Amino acid sequence: MFGRYLSTVGFPPAQNIYNHWRHWYQPGHLWWTQPPQLQHPSSSFSTVRHPFNRPPRPPDPYQWSSWRQTGVLPHTRGLHLSAGLMESTDRPPPQKRRKSAEGEISQRSPQHSPPKGSRSPKGSPEWLRNVSSIEVANRTSAVPELKRHWEDLSHLCKAAPSVNRGKQKWPFDFSVMSYNILSQDLLCDNTYLYRHCNPPVLDWRNRFPNIIKELEQYSADIMCLQEVQEDHYKQQIKPSLESLGYHCEFKRRTGLKPDGCAVIFKRERFSLVSCHPVEYFRRGVPLMDRDNVGLIVLLRPIDPHVSLSNICVANTHLLYNPRRGDIKLAQLAMLLAEISRVSQLPDSSVCPVLLCGDFNSVPWSPLYRFIKDRRLDYDGMPIGKVSGQEETPRGQRILNVPIWPRSLGISQQCQYENQTRDSELRDLEQTERESFTEASIEHCLRLTSAYSHHLKESGQPEITTCHSRTAITVDYIFYSAALGDVMAQAEYSAPPERGLQLLGRLALVGEEELQKVNGLPNQHNSSDHLPLLTRFRLHPQADS
Repeated sequence: MFGRYLSTVGFPPAQNIYNHWRHWYQPGHLWWTQPPQLQHPSSSFSTVRHPFNRPPRPPDPYQWSSWRQTGVLPHTRGLHLSAGLMESTDRPPPQKRRKSAEGEISQRSPQHSPPKGSRSPKGSPEWLRNVSSIEVANRTSAVPELKRHWEDLSHLCKAAPSVNRGKQKWPFDFSVMSYNILSQDLLCDNTYLYRHCNPPVLDWRNRFPNIIKELEQYSADIMCLQEVQEDHYKQQIKPSLESLGYHCEFKRRTGLKPDGCAVIFKRERFSLVSCHPVEYFRRGVPLMDRDNVGLIVLLRPIDPHVSLSNICVANTHLLYNPRRGDIKLAQLAMLLAEISRVSQLPDSSVCPVLLCGDFNSVPWSPLYRFIKDRRLDYDGMPIGKVSGQEETPRGQRILNVPIWPRSLGISQQCQYENQTRDSELRDLEQTERESFTEASIEHCLRLTSAYSHHLKESGQPEITTCHSRTAITVDYIFYSAALGDVMAQAEYSAPPERGLQLLGRLALVGEEELQKVNGLPNQHNSSDHLPLLTRFRLHPQADS
């Protein structure tokens, strides 16, 4: 696939060159030696240990400089892609390694089929499938900027300050962003998803400035980022954001993938009380053999005039695989158990909670309903329908009862089992035993979504992620809604000082708007996800 781009700039034997790279790049090698004719004369590249205990990649197809540094491409002032010379993009995606059912690494068949879980995507737009090279050139020649407007909901919220003992107590307003910024490593591993993109758009040297510009423009007080690549985080993202007055916390995935989740907040608005990484991998528990993670921070709002409750902020990126809803639910249960522990107050209630991230589940799916309704009855539910990502999921395997084993240490109420006091535990032993035989799970958090998931004007679905195989919503900001909040369900709302009021949000767009800008990523939007941006109000505590 990489060879086709070289062919367009006047290098007919490009595929042969890349095959030569592949011959020398053996995944099993801890050390990698370049072929002599491709070695840089002044480079010690061949003797450098690669990070993450794995061999370095061949030149990045979207980092043109990496090809020049090896002498494959000459140094030129500009590259002019000729769409007419491109091969058809109907060509299957590249071969990809995957984990077999027995846990061993295996290679896919010569058909080079897409990764597991990518077929029959829900909402996959026809205009992004089977895109020809000429269409790519035409669509990317002058891509307009995606227009998003601010939805102001403040007129629906309590605006006047409360009065206590003759003193006015002003509320604390703050903004929150959730954004999957697309790891460059994952982009290069899944290039077939971006066949509609002009290759320079996918170059990290172009993507990074765009992403930082977006973050600086929106200037959110709290940012929850997913697919943050560790080397980019340490060398570029963290220094850039720290210079803008942010404090950064990061949790990398537990496996070989170098990306993870970050929670970032303005030092002038919040102070860090505690930080709690969550690893979903559990050795010896077959269901929990994936390397996804979460990150929870407890923040104290900074306001010298009033007493404000702490805010618990959780960020996660759940497993993608549409046919493993059991793993997604178990990962979510672990996260909810830790949120419940971190957010608990002395009176057994919880402080306001923000739950952000990429949940790889669509609105109104069973997993989404579980978060909002606090309960899921899953008797006879096919595993492939949990996330709703596929309209016609393959296979009809049913969720086990219970979904996760007791050895995980998480009850069916999404609580740590050892949190209960010994005296209470004796009384509840029988109840707990029975709960593990019922096809239902629960949690104690009262959460609602900051977005409605449909466009106000047309009623069409909102889109948060869009690439060659799908255009759907998978990203969310859930929050503890205060009584009277515009999005709150009356039975699930919290007292004003223990909940949040939604003041506004950056509107999402539909498929029609994304078609006009050639989908995602594009020259203005450098991820295959759109950032969610909201503004909340926290009222002072009554006794301050």
